[in-house]
Amino acid sequence: MKEQTVTSEDFLPTSREEMDNKGWDQADIILVSGDAYIDHPSFGIAILARLAEKAGFRVAVLAQPNWRDDLRDFKKLGPPRLFFGVSAGSMDSMVNHYTALRRRRSDDAYTPGGRAGYRPDYASVVYTRILKELFPAIPVVLGGVEASMRRFTHYDYWQDKVKPSVLVESGADLLLYGMAEQAWLNILRLMVRGVPFASLHNIEQTAFLWPAGKTLPDIKGREAITLPTHEQCLSDKNTFARAFRTIEEASNTPEAPRLVQPFNDQLVVVNPPVPIPDEKTIDSSWDLPYTRLPHPRYRKKPPIPAYEMIRNSINIHRGCFGGCSFCAINMHQGKFVQSRSEKSILAEVEKVASMPGFKGHITDLGGPSANMYRMDGIDKQMCNRCKRPSCIYPSTCKNLNFDHNPMLQLYEKAEKIKGVKKITIGSGVRYDMLLGKTPEQNKRYGLQPYIRRLLSHHVSGRLKVAPEHTAPHVLKLMRKPSFSGFEEFHKIFRDVCQKESLPWQLIPYFISGHPGTLEKDMKDLSVLLSKMGYRPEQVQEFTPTPMTLATTIYYTGLDPYTGKKVHVVRNDQQKRRQKKYFFK
Repeated sequence: MKEQTVTSEDFLPTSREEMDNKGWDQADIILVSGDAYIDHPSFGIAILARLAEKAGFRVAVLAQPNWRDDLRDFKKLGPPRLFFGVSAGSMDSMVNHYTALRRRRSDDAYTPGGRAGYRPDYASVVYTRILKELFPAIPVVLGGVEASMRRFTHYDYWQDKVKPSVLVESGADLLLYGMAEQAWLNILRLMVRGVPFASLHNIEQTAFLWPAGKTLPDIKGREAITLPTHEQCLSDKNTFARAFRTIEEASNTPEAPRLVQPFNDQLVVVNPPVPIPDEKTIDSSWDLPYTRLPHPRYRKKPPIPAYEMIRNSINIHRGCFGGCSFCAINMHQGKFVQSRSEKSILAEVEKVASMPGFKGHITDLGGPSANMYRMDGIDKQMCNRCKRPSCIYPSTCKNLNFDHNPMLQLYEKAEKIKGVKKITIGSGVRYDMLLGKTPEQNKRYGLQPYIRRLLSHHVSGRLKVAPEHTAPHVLKLMRKPSFSGFEEFHKIFRDVCQKESLPWQLIPYFISGHPGTLEKDMKDLSVLLSKMGYRPEQVQEFTPTPMTLATTIYYTGLDPYTGKKVHVVRNDQQKRRQKKYFFK
């Protein structure tokens, strides 16, 4: 089939020429990103750009500017009328650049041809400092995963040091954390009203620096909790662990406080998040005129791997109540699942199915987890009082609605859309919600029908699940269920495949080197999997990423919730030995 015909006019401008073609003398907002510019709702810059465009602002995109030369890329669009928005991209730049053993990666999935070297280390800081040097009078707003997960004092694995908030290091004027569309729209509304940027201090889901001796404006109805200072966290690991626990507990309640962390003569002020958005509000981020394509400037360049991976996939929800200790999703997207309406999802499926080049295969209807769509608390007041990091560990919360019927209905309707031949689920399945339930729960929540339909209709050849380990003491630190659940699911998977003559493979994911893991634990894991007939391909070395529980344990050697010491593997040779049992 022929490629979809689009021109630069269908995108936000990325050059002075494109701005001139639109008749702009100046952009209102310029968004700077470490990723290539892809106009698709899987990429945060595209969402913010389209939302601002809909609100009537002139928005330009500066993708992967060269920071090594005379900085002409940063100057080519001129200064924006209102502010710059900066994101390192869809990943933390250090996770993007380095392996678990701190070796430089040779590829970058968010760049044409997967080429590395098109963004700097600590991109949020580098980009912001350059903009502040070139345009000192123009405010800079930080956003994205890197900024979000570094908003407080945090441990940085790559420099092996405790670093202050990225606000301090970068000099940015404001930070948006998490999935921040509503905070973004609130800023834009205030800009329309002519409110000075310097007065934006009471916007939910934002963070900023404030002079320590100056009275801080209150946020109505929210208390303020002062964390240990950066200096205290730097000098004492127990204090660092205690600060993390306060931060994580605050992130797990919809009625979170404002958190304040002193740094020298400044305060890092992190306002509480916006209320959990309703379905209509969630839909508004997807129901925008995305082309769903990379900008035409990349037309003569090799494909962008990240785009090729998601071009025919549909995100149906955000957030994850799994609470895994090594995962950043809980602290970035949040514990509370935010689901799109069925109408919005099906409209996107129709759009994908109508695009030139589509061959009939929707590669995912999922999210952070495959099977959490439309799941939430039955009694919302109980959720408001709860600080549990996970709704399914150590057991499924009695207040959790884990009904799988809405997903079954969604799959069935999506498969009937013209042009769709097959739908597979590429996101990881939480099998612990499907097993060990009462007959009444099985019937009410459609658990057995979901398993049968998933395995019979929606596996592309391999189904991904993440038991992560076999050792009970490691699984406890990971906040993952007993390995017996995987053994049960393995049996169900095998029986269904045999009964229906399906050649599918079950692909389990495991982590080596996670805090609490001994070399013996990895050896036992290898032996047990071998007995089950597995030769694991997906064994990932633990990488301490900013602001997760596992990273806090890695750095401090302490469990912040018990105060007990935890065995941690720090030596690279020991890390290799843990993984060698799978790749001899």
